Amino acid sequence: MSGAPDLVHVLADHAARLRYEDLPLDARESAKKTLLDTIGVILAASGLEPAVRGVIDIIRESAGTPQSTVLGFSGKAPALSAALANGALAHCLDYDDQTPWGQHAGSSIVPAVFAVAERQGGVSGKELIAAVAAGQDIFARLRRNVGWKKDWNLSTVLGVFAATAAAARVMSLSPEQTADALGIATMQSSGIMEMVAGRGSDLRGLYAGFSAKGAVLAAMMAERGIAGIDRTFEGEYGFMRTYFDGRYDREAIVRNLGSEFLGSGTLYKRWPCVGTAHSHMKAAIDIVTENDLKPEEIAEIRLHVGDYHDLMCQPLEERRAPATLADAKFSLPFLVSVAIVRRGMSVKDFSTTGLSDPEVLDVGRKIRLLSDPALDWKLDLPLGRVEIVGQDERSWIREGTSVPGNSDNPLSWDDICAKFRECASVSIAPLAAANVLRSQSLARSLEDLPDATELIRAAA
Repeated sequence: MSGAPDLVHVLADHAARLRYEDLPLDARESAKKTLLDTIGVILAASGLEPAVRGVIDIIRESAGTPQSTVLGFSGKAPALSAALANGALAHCLDYDDQTPWGQHAGSSIVPAVFAVAERQGGVSGKELIAAVAAGQDIFARLRRNVGWKKDWNLSTVLGVFAATAAAARVMSLSPEQTADALGIATMQSSGIMEMVAGRGSDLRGLYAGFSAKGAVLAAMMAERGIAGIDRTFEGEYGFMRTYFDGRYDREAIVRNLGSEFLGSGTLYKRWPCVGTAHSHMKAAIDIVTENDLKPEEIAEIRLHVGDYHDLMCQPLEERRAPATLADAKFSLPFLVSVAIVRRGMSVKDFSTTGLSDPEVLDVGRKIRLLSDPALDWKLDLPLGRVEIVGQDERSWIREGTSVPGNSDNPLSWDDICAKFRECASVSIAPLAAANVLRSQSLARSLEDLPDATELIRAAA
């Protein structure tokens, strides 16, 4: 390490110098899918999540120069405010993309890049794709190579750096300015796991707004010549020591930098809830579908749970019948109950009336927990195992594999477009069919656009 430049300079140089032509096809496609997918989940949240209305009210009250679009809600706001609003919307439904190791990058990156692209003007589709790909790559490299103890909320702690690098790339900041921006972003890198694991808070849905806004602020400050921190990541009192007790793999973070793009493995959800529940949900769906089991024919449901699964189950009585929409999306017993009753899940399954569905709540009362340390979350998203016992004493046990949207069953462009149509239909101002088709077409051929913000205008 002696004499080696701090990671902040290595990653800043990577983001600032990256060209569209440097990207392999899968990295380009992943960036484009993330842009369309994130716009879609933002639109859906505008119509389905009441908690975000307070953020929109604050932005309208604050006003300012109308630079960037607030999706779902008409009008524009200053770039900082638009990033906050769209970021808050992007994770509200827990329907945004994730890495194969969990955590969410797109809900921080996309609101930030659109905000600065509209503020700046003249940003081509190729430039936007390169910016998003750089952010996705940086997020994934950090996510899989730091010693996370499930204490910090990694999506915001790391997301602000990914979004800052992407925003700086859109703004054509130099490597030195980008490093300054990443240093400034440390002031916005935060988020405790109690926000995620606890109950009753709206912040679990809104958190990406803070990292998106922080990224835009950091990039704008660096653009104005404000200096960052020379040893941001690896200094004696830097990010890695402060957040992870110095436990990180520097060699792995920089390995094949510029030739391998880890954002290419981004996963797109088919079910609007926490990704660590999907394996249990798939196992339960497979059992009831293959055996045509009706809820009333089930005597008991046994969820085999690792450490993080258990976090989503405690206290069990409250998790069976969550009080808020945000809590519902993190309550494993409730999510499995919905999956069994519906044999699937859609954005329309989460409403105030849905929380009190007597059939779902009755299934939840049949759930029991079995601890299994083999299912603890180490790096990859952990498997879930479900055992169902029938009233006739027959039993079935399955592990959830081939989850829609996971690496072994990824969503295609057609799947993502279908998801976009679903999301757009429940927006607070549902998109016309022509706008839906145009948005999909623009996203798929984004590299041909001289002005990438045409995409956000089509969806506004």
